[in-house]
Amino acid sequence: MEKKPFVTLEQVQEMVKQYETPFHLYDEKGIRENVRKLKKAFSWNKGYKEYFAVKATPNPYLMQILKEEGVGADCSSYTELLLSEKVGLVGDDIMFSSNVTPAEDFELASKLNAIINFDDITHIDFYEKIAPFAKTMSCRYNPGGDFTLHNQIMDTPKDAKYGLTRAQMTEAFLKLKEKGVEHFGIHSFLASNTVTDDYYPKLAKILFKLAVELKEETGVHIAFINLSGGVGIPYKPDQRENDILAIGEGVRLAFEEVLVPAGMEDVAIYTELGRFVTGPYGCLVTKAIHEKHIHKEYIGLDACAANLMRPAMYGSYHHITVLGKENEPCDHMYDVTGGLCENNDKFAIDRMLPKIDMGDYLVIHDTGAHGFSMGYNYNGKLRSAEILLKEDGTTKQIRRAETPQDYFATLDFSEFEN
Repeated sequence: MEKKPFVTLEQVQEMVKQYETPFHLYDEKGIRENVRKLKKAFSWNKGYKEYFAVKATPNPYLMQILKEEGVGADCSSYTELLLSEKVGLVGDDIMFSSNVTPAEDFELASKLNAIINFDDITHIDFYEKIAPFAKTMSCRYNPGGDFTLHNQIMDTPKDAKYGLTRAQMTEAFLKLKEKGVEHFGIHSFLASNTVTDDYYPKLAKILFKLAVELKEETGVHIAFINLSGGVGIPYKPDQRENDILAIGEGVRLAFEEVLVPAGMEDVAIYTELGRFVTGPYGCLVTKAIHEKHIHKEYIGLDACAANLMRPAMYGSYHHITVLGKENEPCDHMYDVTGGLCENNDKFAIDRMLPKIDMGDYLVIHDTGAHGFSMGYNYNGKLRSAEILLKEDGTTKQIRRAETPQDYFATLDFSEFEN
């Protein structure tokens, strides 16, 4: 597929009159249309609900847009719970899936009446000392081994710190039943950022069979099955997009095959698709400020890994467009770098791009999830602003850029003052 930015050079030239680069930019129209397509894919299930993974893009303005589209919040920490509460998401609109969970996190989740998804069987006894058990609760399942698709290993649950074993799932459900829990959920995440229409249907079939077994073994009511995340996006131009309508149909077929004959057609399907929902609809807008000609050709940007960590941390590919030069030949090889004192602070290595001149604006694609949210302050670098490109073409700053005062806010300099 061809990678086209959702913003033009002319639009960015107007934006930089108000906002200094670098900044993360989000496309409201794209996000809304994508969520509606996702909901259409699972409209066959009466109880379907998407819980947006807040960790992907923790901004209340984006969460409000998603809330307007009927989307809840998947939270994993105390502050994510607070953020959800700020935008009016409480009760069944929050799925709390945490691990190594502090007592205060469980306490706040209970106060907000969130659906709590236990990551470990020992958390049940831990939780009992903190808050009362709700009528609806959930457990996260880890089947162990390798997760394979078409004989290809997609991920290795046996090495993941998350979830309960198969035997522990039965034990946990019986234990929770004794505590007064009436409605149960099953949650699992077996592979990350899959670009295949087959992942969700295979995962669904595994969890649907587990649900039937647990119902028979424990007699509990299985209220929902949460397929979690894992449906990815095509970061590279030669990757195909996931067909979410085909994915939803694949899950429906597994539902009809496994759950309906077991009399469990009332089971709701939940998803937590942070990357899929917002990933392609965010980009990092940055400016070329230096060029270096040594053993390689380097382009230095005013953004760095503090603004987008994924390439430095994982070696992840993010496509780059030089705005205004979309139709020029990619006949120059560059390492595209930031200014951190780390040699891995590179957005691209040996990337073929059009000739880049100082002052050119670059769009780094697909930063709408796990982009800004993974930012940090190494070297005293300050995190950038976040800007929303609204449906009507206007822009709104939805998070200002950090200042040195923000960086120093947690320090007490009184002892050093003369």
